[in-house]
Amino acid sequence: MQLGYRPTLWRSLGTLVVLTVAFVCRAGASATLLLEEPYGKVGFFTATGHAAVYLSGVCAESPVVLRPCVPGEPGIVLSRYNGVGSYDWVAIPLIPYLYAVERTEDVPLFADAKMVAFLRDRYRRKYLEVVAPDAKNGEVPGGNWYELVGSSYDRTIYGFEIETTAKQDKAFIRKYNSSSNRSHFRTVSNNCADFAKDVINFYYPKALHRSLVADVGITTPKQMAKRLVKFGERHPEAQLSRIVIPQVPGSMPRSTVVHGVVESFFKAKKYIVPSAVVSPIFAGCVAAVYVGTGSGRFDPAQDALVFSASGETETPLGREDRRAYRTELKHLLAAKTLAASGTRAEKNWRQLQSKSVTEIDGQGRPVLQVQLGGQTVSVGVTATNVLNSDAPPKLVQELLLARLQAQLGQKTASRLSESEMARDWGLLQVAMNAQATKTENRVAFLRSESSGNRP
Repeated sequence: MQLGYRPTLWRSLGTLVVLTVAFVCRAGASATLLLEEPYGKVGFFTATGHAAVYLSGVCAESPVVLRPCVPGEPGIVLSRYNGVGSYDWVAIPLIPYLYAVERTEDVPLFADAKMVAFLRDRYRRKYLEVVAPDAKNGEVPGGNWYELVGSSYDRTIYGFEIETTAKQDKAFIRKYNSSSNRSHFRTVSNNCADFAKDVINFYYPKALHRSLVADVGITTPKQMAKRLVKFGERHPEAQLSRIVIPQVPGSMPRSTVVHGVVESFFKAKKYIVPSAVVSPIFAGCVAAVYVGTGSGRFDPAQDALVFSASGETETPLGREDRRAYRTELKHLLAAKTLAASGTRAEKNWRQLQSKSVTEIDGQGRPVLQVQLGGQTVSVGVTATNVLNSDAPPKLVQELLLARLQAQLGQKTASRLSESEMARDWGLLQVAMNAQATKTENRVAFLRSESSGNRP
């Protein structure tokens, strides 16, 4: 069954132009400021999220030693976290930083906390022992090392890319390899956003600076993104472009909107309401700063291309396209073309996944070991192995339904990849056909049994 809506010719041509321009811009070196949404229990400071920098022309000899990239390497993400060994910064290749796997084809379609922990620890044991060695009992260590890999399972990330040169990259490598890489993290004066600011300012001096008003002098990720956008508007030669890296679908809590310091205070009832009661003048000043600085008007997703798990950027799925997918899925469910549990697929898969175990198949891709009827069934959980396992078609169908429902249930279409949606829909069609074939064979067998025509 094919989806009824087809993009118009101008939309297809527009996508081709955008992708061509994106490819040309990405052919050289670049630096991308990563603005990462907050997740977990959001407090006064944690609502500001996280900042890191992706350098396309810089790679890592080890997590703490930099080198120039060779052709074909995707670059590294540099970030500062508190409590990762005693290091001030750590370098992680782009795909592991986002997904805790080495290849884009190994990214799971639907992830839960157990699967993410498994993938993170597997990568740590292979590459990160220098910054996060095993605990004394040989088990997973504590600390914030887990934030170095698989960031896209926790939150949506926005990228603001500017052009750099190979000469600048070499100078950057010399400076950071020769400087002391010892942690001196301070939330207020030397945090992750301060580190990102310093990296961007190395390439474009004085491009970024903190706000004494909007963030009371604290460097925040959102303020750095706003400053870089303004810098790009004043300096078109920097060729600023914007991307959004969606949070991977799954049962992990969804990340929340990123704020600045004053904005966090103003929008949090637990802070602003008591303040208004105790000191209306103070609360009024906070409101005036929030409105005057325009903190709430900055949309990091504006005009952003979507970064898909394939490693490419593309225009986001349009509203009409998303509406068409939703309508078609609704029709399939209403016609009972899908499994009876189709309307509850996301909830059912979450429950099933929580009772299962993640392992790796012969090609190094994650699979889920599921208990069914006293037997262990291996279910491929990536786009490349979901149809190649010994799992019943109905189970595969439920996994794909869970992903589609999670994707189409988002409030905004700006985070949806058009190519991934088409791929997932195609996988569902194959799973449905496999289920139909199995049912037809079963019916034919039963008829043969009842007529006495046994093979």
